[in-house]
Amino acid sequence: MLDKDLTKLKKWFADYVAGFYSNDPICNFSFDLKEKHTKRVCINIIKLCRELNLDKPDTLIAETIALLHDIGRFKQFAVYKTFKDTASENHARLGIKEIANARILKGFTKKEKKYIIKGVAFHNAAKIPADKDNKSVLFMRLIRDADKLDIWKVVTEYYHQKDKHPNPVLENDLPDDPVCSKRVIESLNSNEIVQIKEIKTLSDLKLLQISWVFDLNFLPAFKETKKHRFIDKIEKTLPKTPQITAAIQNARDYVNKKIATAS
Repeated sequence: MLDKDLTKLKKWFADYVAGFYSNDPICNFSFDLKEKHTKRVCINIIKLCRELNLDKPDTLIAETIALLHDIGRFKQFAVYKTFKDTASENHARLGIKEIANARILKGFTKKEKKYIIKGVAFHNAAKIPADKDNKSVLFMRLIRDADKLDIWKVVTEYYHQKDKHPNPVLENDLPDDPVCSKRVIESLNSNEIVQIKEIKTLSDLKLLQISWVFDLNFLPAFKETKKHRFIDKIEKTLPKTPQITAAIQNARDYVNKKIATAS
């Protein structure tokens, strides 16, 4: 893969996304949200590649995965008016269909296609599949870390100004009740990612987002998480109960331990 290949894909992405904008301000806000998110995830993944000393070909593939990872979001919102996969379709699968229909990977090698498709397909999965190809696993882990770092940025900024500018899209249309489900808290205490099916309230969703730390893969991502105080910022918007505080502290301790162990 060469620089010109990525440049061509960026042009395709811009044209593809532009086709979704209309005179509907709500839709435009959502499309703009995902377009900007994609660009920041690209920046995140490039930074991770540099920190990990990956070579230029691998960095190009990683950035391509970042560029395309949420391509299914645009059609998802255009059709269903939601980013909630459980209320529409899995946006990763939608993305794979869009990539296939557009034939934008024509000319790429078989391995390059595999890395890109797998990266897009599993960027939002509960866990990555077993794969004997270490390079394939590397790319799946990279996109998952880069994606989480930006989602945390978006939601932490939103939660602290949501009263002035509420957006049901970012809240998955969940009730903003000061209650967290028992199973959700138990997952954090067990160093496990909260399962979507357990989410009943916006508070549960916030704890799910904190639980993503248990799926981080690379030291630079752990350091960014701590540097930007994502856990602390989400915690400030949650109920102050002993159970919730302890569960969040366990997630914070997990991040600190990962950084200390690798240092």
